[in-house]
Amino acid sequence: MKKASSGLLAVLFLLGTTAVHAQLGDFFNKIKDKAQQEVNKAEDKVINDTTDKIEGKKTDQNNNNQSANRQQTASAAQPPSVASYKNYDFVPGDKIIFESNLADERTGEIPSQFTLLQGQVDVESVDGENVIHVPKGDGATFTPRTSKQGYMPERFTIEFDFKNEAFGLNHVMVDFGHRVYYSGGEGIMPGMTFNSEGIDWTLDAKYPSELSAGFAPMQWHHIAIAINGATGKVYVDQYRVLNVNNLTGKPNNVTLDVNGYENSFIKNVRIAAGGIDVYKQVTTLTKIVTHGILFDVDQATLKPESMGTLNEIADLMRKNSSLNFEIDGHTDNTGNAAHNLTLSKQRAEAVKAQLVSMGIDAARLKTAGFGDTKPIDSNDTPEGRANNRRVEFVKL
Repeated sequence: MKKASSGLLAVLFLLGTTAVHAQLGDFFNKIKDKAQQEVNKAEDKVINDTTDKIEGKKTDQNNNNQSANRQQTASAAQPPSVASYKNYDFVPGDKIIFESNLADERTGEIPSQFTLLQGQVDVESVDGENVIHVPKGDGATFTPRTSKQGYMPERFTIEFDFKNEAFGLNHVMVDFGHRVYYSGGEGIMPGMTFNSEGIDWTLDAKYPSELSAGFAPMQWHHIAIAINGATGKVYVDQYRVLNVNNLTGKPNNVTLDVNGYENSFIKNVRIAAGGIDVYKQVTTLTKIVTHGILFDVDQATLKPESMGTLNEIADLMRKNSSLNFEIDGHTDNTGNAAHNLTLSKQRAEAVKAQLVSMGIDAARLKTAGFGDTKPIDSNDTPEGRANNRRVEFVKL
């Protein structure tokens, strides 16, 4: 019985020892696992911290780059100023034969002053004013309705403002008869194309770097074209981009052709016959009548493109020190007569101030405003009213 008990005790002892070893093994394994977890956590923290720093630097760099790009775009998109037009030499014709007036047009409708030849076009309100909208899609070809269709004088000028969703100036063409591919058609003066790099006409020219650096989406650009027989000049904003003397064919009309790659917008379409010659006028007439000095609507703030005419007047006065002028402001009959009278005086003063800033002695200039009291054309049409809105330089 004792041997049996001793054997049983031995077995129980061995089993107990094995259980203790198993428990101890589990205990140490748990400690080992816990330690490994802490090591892994520490390693993960180091890796994550390092990654966060790297990604943080990348994010900061990206944010800085995006901010710099936004600032650069904002800077490039600043509209031109009078000062930036100091060397501008475009002077519009002296007789307005077409001027768009969209203020009273209904949005969503085809502008009544234009004939739509193909595609789609409508009036849309942008920044508080009605403009011509060419929607994305088929594009549009349209022509101003002038009093003499199928006729353009030998010497004339074209102006308009254009922008689109791409970068401000692209996919617009100016033709002188309905476009037949790029030739313009038999006997028709070739048309021009504005693209992303420059202007294609009878000769091609790239935009100056200063201009192309300013291209931005939805930024207005002023287009001015002067044609005199076989010669032609094209300006974009304050820059003369192209000058040719090999034009052929007849300009039947002015046609605007806009591709529908993106939404595009046009305003302030203006066509004028002839071309002012201030040197000839000052020697043969008692006054110089100008239509190229422009102002913001119902304001006495000079538009930058006025500098072409103002530069000619200033140059004329520098060359002839005995020449003095009274600057006369005139308006059309739109609005209140008393307000027009005040506005015309303010505009004359603004012209004087600009000429003085260009070095002309203030003592050589007087000012007067006549409002709508001295029209030179009918106030019943947009073109007539445009002719009545003028600045005259009367010799003293």
